[in-house]
Amino acid sequence: MLGIVIVEDDPMVLEVNKQYIEAVGGFRILGVADQALEALQMVKQLEPQLLLLDIFLPDEKGLYVLKEIRRLGLPTDVIMVTAARDVETIQQGFRHGVVDYIVKPFRFERIKNALISYQEMYRQLQQKDALNQMEIDDMGLSKSKPSELPLPKGLTETTLKQILLLLHEDRGSFSAEEVAANLGIARVTARRYLEYLVSKEKVELEMQYGSVGRPINRYRVK
Repeated sequence: MLGIVIVEDDPMVLEVNKQYIEAVGGFRILGVADQALEALQMVKQLEPQLLLLDIFLPDEKGLYVLKEIRRLGLPTDVIMVTAARDVETIQQGFRHGVVDYIVKPFRFERIKNALISYQEMYRQLQQKDALNQMEIDDMGLSKSKPSELPLPKGLTETTLKQILLLLHEDRGSFSAEEVAANLGIARVTARRYLEYLVSKEKVELEMQYGSVGRPINRYRVK
């Protein structure tokens, strides 16, 4: 069984997370923490395979824990489970190597898929000394990535995931200009990603007609 530590300062959410982990199976809860420094010390001592990490903690933000884990080279993977949905926090999470990012409130199926995908990835990484491209593509976490085929030249998985996160969490429609402003990218770049997602039937295109001028293309998740 894989060792897991939960970092959550809300007792009710902590209990829900524990029940979800036990329902999925395959994990042993090594400990729980409700503060960042306590969590970091626990990771150092217990060396869990996986850490479920909240952002908003009483002493330090969860990102501090994540950055320290990376700085110290600790052998622990991290899934963020948090109410933080701002783009800057999400970007920092992925830049510092989180394997998944789950926004509260979430359904059981979402965290179940994340945990099962992590188990599959961990299992495959332990079985061999080297993997070929097909084996890497078949790893559990890659199955949840937005694209199923290689991306067109100039597009990256990180930006694609950020755009999907933005669309999923807001549940409204966005123009390319609004996506660009939220993510700090060029409007033409945002349009390329959105058109790609439309072609893959991940996003649908709407035409918004105003009183004057040309209609505006708006995009929303299906």
